[in-house]
Amino acid sequence: MNSLFLDKNIILASKSPRRQELLKMASVPFKVLTVEDVDESYPQDMDCDDVALFLARKKMQAYSDIFEKGGNTIVITADTTVVCCDKILGKPAGYDDAYYMLKTLSGGDHDVITAVVIKSSSKESAFKVKTRVTFKELPDNIIRYYLDNFSPYDKAGAYGIQEWIGVIGVSSVSGSYYNVVGLPVSRIYDELLKF
Repeated sequence: MNSLFLDKNIILASKSPRRQELLKMASVPFKVLTVEDVDESYPQDMDCDDVALFLARKKMQAYSDIFEKGGNTIVITADTTVVCCDKILGKPAGYDDAYYMLKTLSGGDHDVITAVVIKSSSKESAFKVKTRVTFKELPDNIIRYYLDNFSPYDKAGAYGIQEWIGVIGVSSVSGSYYNVVGLPVSRIYDELLKF
């Protein structure tokens, strides 16, 4: 375990197995603590680029009682949005919604924005990282195979870049690959060192 963080009580406020795995890969010791029923609504007139940070901050508000006690606890919240054609593609509501999203992403570029808030009782860091992803044209049979054999329903934009669809369908990534998986780990690591 990385001794640089052993004196810290780091909490990852996320159930996402992808985010948990990425922090483990960076040798950051952490515990998972999630709060149920955080309202993830946002103003409909908000700029698409600002939504992820708005939601990451909203998630952090659910942990405010932790910081009242002081101490060396650090909480990490995050939110990822997929932005295509000036529209946010969230987690799909079902098969038809997921199909529509993948058809929208097919043959073009989109942005994946992950926003992170890192907070202790005395310090806060908030930032967002944007990665441009390009999909090749995805024929209907490819989209349907993915939807029938994988689990896109818990992922913004209805896909996981680390899954089959990313391996065979993504033609280029400009920026942090791990940001698309779920966390800009390199930036988080640098920010944690400042705590």
